[in-house]
Amino acid sequence: MIKKLFTLIVLTIIFSISTGFAQMQESRLELDFGTSYKLQKYSQTLNPDADKNLEPVYGLNGNAAHENIKEYVKSFEKSVKEPVYTFTIGADGGK
Repeated sequence: MIKKLFTLIVLTIIFSISTGFAQMQESRLELDFGTSYKLQKYSQTLNPDADKNLEPVYGLNGNAAHENIKEYVKSFEKSVKEPVYTFTIGADGGK
């Protein structure tokens, strides 16, 4: 009985130690963590050297751009239409 208990304790200790050492190694997931995010961010950059270009940017002036943005946002608002009520006297509903 004591021999079985001793064997069980030794096996438990060996299993615990081996499990602990197995977790000390970095997994492939941990090594590649964030790589896909960095690749996606880099591939979506149109011009990686844009910070070196000191030329002014040409396009819409501030007021025109502001008005365009206001119209764009306004286009998504739903307009509430007034209900139309019709009341006819002496009509049989078109039958």
